[in-house]
Amino acid sequence: MANQEDNLFKNVISHAKEYGFIFPSSEIYDGLSAVYDYGQNGVELKNNIKEYWWKFMTLLHDNIVGIDAAIFMHPTTWKASGHVDAFSDPMLDNKDSKKRYRADVLIEDAIAKLEEKIEKEVEKAAKRFGDTFDREKFTGTNPRVLEFKQKISDTNARLKTAIGGADMVALKQIIIDLDITDPVSGTKNWTDVRQFNLMFSTEMGSVADDANKIYLRPETAQGIFVNFLNVQKTSRMKIPFGIAQIGKAFRNEIVARQFIFRMREFEQMEMQFFVKPGEEMKWYEFWKDKRMKWHQALGLGNENYRFHDHLNLAHYANAACDIQFHFPMGFKELEGIHSRTDFDLKNHEKYSGKKLQYFDSEDNRNYIPYVVETSVGLDRMFLSILSKSYTEEKLEDGSDRVVLRIPVPLAPIKVAILPLMKKDGLPEKAKEIMNELKFDLRCFYEEKDAIGKRYRRQDAIGTPYCITIDHQTLEDNTVTIRDRDTMKQERVKIGDIRMQMIEACSINNLLRKI
Repeated sequence: MANQEDNLFKNVISHAKEYGFIFPSSEIYDGLSAVYDYGQNGVELKNNIKEYWWKFMTLLHDNIVGIDAAIFMHPTTWKASGHVDAFSDPMLDNKDSKKRYRADVLIEDAIAKLEEKIEKEVEKAAKRFGDTFDREKFTGTNPRVLEFKQKISDTNARLKTAIGGADMVALKQIIIDLDITDPVSGTKNWTDVRQFNLMFSTEMGSVADDANKIYLRPETAQGIFVNFLNVQKTSRMKIPFGIAQIGKAFRNEIVARQFIFRMREFEQMEMQFFVKPGEEMKWYEFWKDKRMKWHQALGLGNENYRFHDHLNLAHYANAACDIQFHFPMGFKELEGIHSRTDFDLKNHEKYSGKKLQYFDSEDNRNYIPYVVETSVGLDRMFLSILSKSYTEEKLEDGSDRVVLRIPVPLAPIKVAILPLMKKDGLPEKAKEIMNELKFDLRCFYEEKDAIGKRYRRQDAIGTPYCITIDHQTLEDNTVTIRDRDTMKQERVKIGDIRMQMIEACSINNLLRKI
C-alpha cells in the first residue's frame, strides 16, 4: 500500500510538471529547495480555488468582509504575536545521514506506526473471525492492542508536556525511548534537540543594522488583527463578524519536503471571526461544520477527510483541530480551525498602547472580542485536488489514458474547441464558437493531430468538455460535446452551447451544495 501511494505521489509530481501545473523554481539554475512556480494550468486551478473560497466567505456570509494586508509589518507586530520569542521548531540531526528532522514530527510518525500496528492486528482478527468479529470488543480486550494503545497514550502525554514546557531534553528522551531510527541511514545516532526560529528577516532602508530589521510575515492572521478596528468602524460591522484574507506567507522550514505540501513560500486563505467572549465554543463548532461541508462539496470523497483534535494546544488557543485529508503520503493537515481567545487583540493592545475594544451597544459595554480562526493552505488545497483527481484508466478498447477528474468548476480550462479537420471551413466555424464562449469561459483552441490524441491531451489537464466541429456542423449547426469523465458525446445546437456550458461550469454549483 505504501509503495502504491509512493508511486502515485511520484506520478502526480511528474504529471504536474509535464502538463504545466507546477515547475521547480529557477529550474535552469538547478532550482531552489522547497520553492515552486505555478505554470499556466496551475495558476488557473489556483485562482479557481481562491474564487471558491472567497465567494463562500464573502458572498454567502453577509457578516464577513475581505482585506489584503501588506506582507511587511512593523516589527513589534511579531513581538506582540509571540513569533519573535516562540515561533520555532524543535530540530535534531542524524550524525550519519547529516539529515535534519523536526523532533515532534519524528515522534508523531512513530505514534502513527503504532496505530498501523493496531490496524494490522484488527485486520488479522477480522479475517480469522469473519462475520462474528466485534471490533470494539477486540480492541478493548486484546493484550497486544491494549499495549499499543497504552504506549500511544503515554507518548502523547509526554509529547504534550515536553512541547508545552519547551523541554528539548525530554523530546530527545522520547525519541530514544521509542527507538526511533533515521529513515535514511537507519541509525539512532542523534544530536541534541535544539530550537530554530522559522521567520525570514530582512532590512528596511539603506542601512543594514538591527534597528531596521523587519520580517517576512510567517502568517496572514496578524494583518487582520491590527486592522480589526479599521474594518469594524468603516464597515459598521456588529459582532459576530469575520475578516477574510488570501495572501503569501513565508517560513524558513528547516525540513521542507513532500513537494508543495511544506514550502518556504506559500499561500494561506484565512478568516478570523470575532465573537462575544463566552460564545467562542458555539462558533468554533459552527465553523468546524461549515468548513468540512465546503471541502466535501468538491466531491473528492467524504472518506478522505477527518477531524483531528490538537493534543498540544498553541499558547493562544483554548480549542483547536485540523481537517486532515488523505494525501498520497497519508492523512495530513489541510486546514486548521482554532479558538484563539482574546490573545491576539489583547497583546496588540498591550504592545501598541492603542485600545482595540469593541463597544457592544446591546450589552452597553466595551470588551476585547474572542476570535475563531479558519486557516487553509492554498497550496495544500491544490495538492489535495490534484492528487485525488489524478486517475490512470484502462479503456474498453485496451488503451490507457491519464485523466485529471478535477471538480468541473475548478478546472483550469473549461472547454476545448476542436475542429475535426484543418480545412473545409471547419476552423473558421470553430473560431466563431470560440469567440462567442471566451468572454464567459476559459477556452482552448487546437486543430493539430488526430481528434483522439487531442482528447487525451485535454483529459490530462482536466478539461471537462471538448466541443468538436465536424462536417455535420456546417449542415445543421450542431456540434459534438464530449464529457471528460464518461467520454460520452452528444449533439448540441450551437445556439444552446453557451448557456449549457456556463451552467455546467459555474462555481455556484459547488456553493449551493454547502
